[in-house]
Amino acid sequence: MIDSPQKPIVSIIIRTKNEERWISSSLSAIYNQSYKDFEIILVDNQSTDKTIAKAKQFPIAKEVNIVNYLPGKALNMGIEKSKGKYIVCISAHCIPNGSSWLASLVNALEEDKKYAGVYGRQEPMSFSSASDKRDMAIVFGLDRKIQIKDSFFHNANSIIHRALWEKVPFDSETTNIEDRLWAQEMIDRGYKIFYEPESSVYHYHGIHQDGHQIRLRNVVNIIENQYKRKQPQGKLDASKLKILALIPVKGRTKIINGKPLLAYTIESARQSKYIDKVIVSTDTKETVRIAEDAGAECPFLRPANLSESYVSHEKIHEFSLKKIEETGYYPDLVVHLGETYPFRQQGMIDEMIEFLLDEGFDSVIAGRRESGFLWQEDGKGGFMRLDSGDVPREFKEKTFIGMHDLGCVTLPMLVRQERLLGDKIGIFTVDYPYAGFEVRKKQSAKLAAYLFKNVWEKDCQD
Repeated sequence: MIDSPQKPIVSIIIRTKNEERWISSSLSAIYNQSYKDFEIILVDNQSTDKTIAKAKQFPIAKEVNIVNYLPGKALNMGIEKSKGKYIVCISAHCIPNGSSWLASLVNALEEDKKYAGVYGRQEPMSFSSASDKRDMAIVFGLDRKIQIKDSFFHNANSIIHRALWEKVPFDSETTNIEDRLWAQEMIDRGYKIFYEPESSVYHYHGIHQDGHQIRLRNVVNIIENQYKRKQPQGKLDASKLKILALIPVKGRTKIINGKPLLAYTIESARQSKYIDKVIVSTDTKETVRIAEDAGAECPFLRPANLSESYVSHEKIHEFSLKKIEETGYYPDLVVHLGETYPFRQQGMIDEMIEFLLDEGFDSVIAGRRESGFLWQEDGKGGFMRLDSGDVPREFKEKTFIGMHDLGCVTLPMLVRQERLLGDKIGIFTVDYPYAGFEVRKKQSAKLAAYLFKNVWEKDCQD
């Protein structure tokens, strides 16, 4: 064990390419380690998202750029720029589990001079696929083990001696398994490989990423049921992320019971325990005053042409996020809220954020179930039916009406592409009957005023 205050410097090498979804969580967990004597070298393969900008929010030591990416080559480039006695390799989308991850790696490596390298456990995220959960459960067990013949080694979570790397660098030409090739060379030279399960990371995909899902799900269930208690699974912590609420406003806001309609939405956003910044995007100084009085920020005025009726929210958000990120604030999630829904229940936004993080969705939208008759114009002067027909409601398929303006949680990388929705979408079911009530015209404004006075306050108290 390490007792001396003079602990060896550890160089942590992180290879990245468009990892903005994970990099903040990974770095936050690394900087929360009990072992503090380390530096971080980022080796980036031409990221086009905000990976680098987010990484620079942390005190990384160096940034190395690689064009013609090969895994061993990237590691060698990073190690060449480092100064540590020990070298740790961790994937940018791996999140250390607990504050003793780094200390466990170092302590294990120092147990025996014949240990060339140590690799740690990998555990699945809550939304990892069945095949990945199966692979990680089988490969990364709970028992420590010494490998004197088996060259399995994994640089998603590992530590090696710098002195040994100087003698045998990673293979710079192989397209994969540079870790196992290095480990085999070490074993051939009389060294050992050690597996330390106490040094664990959460990793959303495993060492294999395909398979028959139904069969694999059964295998995962069997493995999980072997344990007396359910094995923990990694989840991104919303409280450690930067989450932006973005409210686009076109035209003048209405007044409901002497209070601007916009203020109700701002209040809902500010009640969130996860949202750390609420910004209103508008082109009028009057709306700026209203928004700021309600507790939101308006750091810019939007061009008037972006308020035309044909301009989408996606275009407005793309412009707004660009202006926001120019200030150095890079959100991990963006919550789109429309001003026209004043009856959001407290906690709804936070539940949507948690839903996205727990299930690994790209986007989550608020929606309500619809079991009635659904029709759509067919473009030929008639209509086509969308629901399954005249059957009892309990036997119908689940159909949802999306209410994006009520709430939509999404990734900033999508917003930069003028999109709100990614490929993997979750529907957050809203059951409160008034949540979907939208205020757009005078009649709906009058009804909203009535609901606030006679229904909303009572429901909130209950």
